[in-house]
Amino acid sequence: MAVIRPFRALRPQPERAQLVASVPYDVVNTEEARALANGNPLSFLHVSRPEIDLPPGTDIYSDAVYRKAVENFEKLIATCPLEKEAEPSLYLYRLIMGDHEQIGIVACCSIDEYDNGTVRKHERTRRDKEDDRTRHMLMLRAQTGPVFLTYRGRSEIDEQVSAAITAAPLFDLTAVDGVRHTIWRLNETDALVKSFESVPLLYIADGHHRAASASRARAELKEQSFAHTGKEDYNYFLTVIFPDSQVRILAYNRTVHDLNGLSKEEFLEAIRGQFTVTENASPEPSQRGNWSMYLDGKWYGLELSPDATLPAGTVATLDASILQDRLLDPILGIKDIRTDKRVDFIGGLRGTKELQRLVDEGKAAVAFSLYPTTVEELLMVSDANEIMPPKSTWFEPKLRDGLLIHTI
Repeated sequence: MAVIRPFRALRPQPERAQLVASVPYDVVNTEEARALANGNPLSFLHVSRPEIDLPPGTDIYSDAVYRKAVENFEKLIATCPLEKEAEPSLYLYRLIMGDHEQIGIVACCSIDEYDNGTVRKHERTRRDKEDDRTRHMLMLRAQTGPVFLTYRGRSEIDEQVSAAITAAPLFDLTAVDGVRHTIWRLNETDALVKSFESVPLLYIADGHHRAASASRARAELKEQSFAHTGKEDYNYFLTVIFPDSQVRILAYNRTVHDLNGLSKEEFLEAIRGQFTVTENASPEPSQRGNWSMYLDGKWYGLELSPDATLPAGTVATLDASILQDRLLDPILGIKDIRTDKRVDFIGGLRGTKELQRLVDEGKAAVAFSLYPTTVEELLMVSDANEIMPPKSTWFEPKLRDGLLIHTI
């Protein structure tokens, strides 16, 4: 069963929420974070990306950066101020982006369930990124941004959520990107906690490094504890849990810097050995099993040859896997897209116009537009205990850091 736990959130006052709320630490680089936080001392980016307040070129994993995170966090608590709720609660978090709306439950989930697979994963984590967020959590003694979870939806939970959002919200703000963020604090939590006991599994959609780091931080704090009970706050991690029917995944596209020594004609001929190629295609593939490719000012459509056979397994049949196994590796020589510097990834709302711009400006030789991975594919991969191809899911809209903090 899935355990969800109310918690005493550390949060800004409603009138300061707009200033505090920030994009997740891992969707911006240092310079982007510095620009977003410029002129706003309350931006949570001063805590999640504290190198922005240190000299340019500072190693983001240096001791000075983590000390600055603590200093900035303490300053924000005192001057914003951030206040801790008197009683534990659950929260609802609604995101509206254009005509898309999704409502999740903000709760703490069990790290035991993360460790034993009740909270399922689909992504490998990098040790350096785990090290960073683990140290950040331990220095601050707080989880400052939620892990985005999903589950196979249930009508009884949907009904409780629909009834609760008729009340006045705690926060209601629209970010600079036009996404509206509304949060309600629930006065009654027992019914939702009980309902989740019948949910067999939760799935990480986004935030694998945060979850892995929370597990590592718990292990260290447990080791330091003289009277560990299993009920301490560090045994739980901060999440927002959305039903699968509301989760939206956008395409995660690729650009490649060069054609691996091939001429345009040789490259196209090699592709025709694996795919049916059409000219003047749409920049966005219309269905699974189709890809769009931008090369030398023209869009091409790619479709796997009808007689092609695919290896067994859920992951091998995903569009990102097929593109890698049939084109990026054998033709362009990209063996590992996690480490190859010749490939870049363009996610989410930047779309196909960004692919076209990069190729037209000579910053890439070729670009590939993929059909978005579906939520059901993600759940199937997770249930099979397999790993999604790197950079195959981009979730929009993004949650905001700093609005509800879980202290450990």
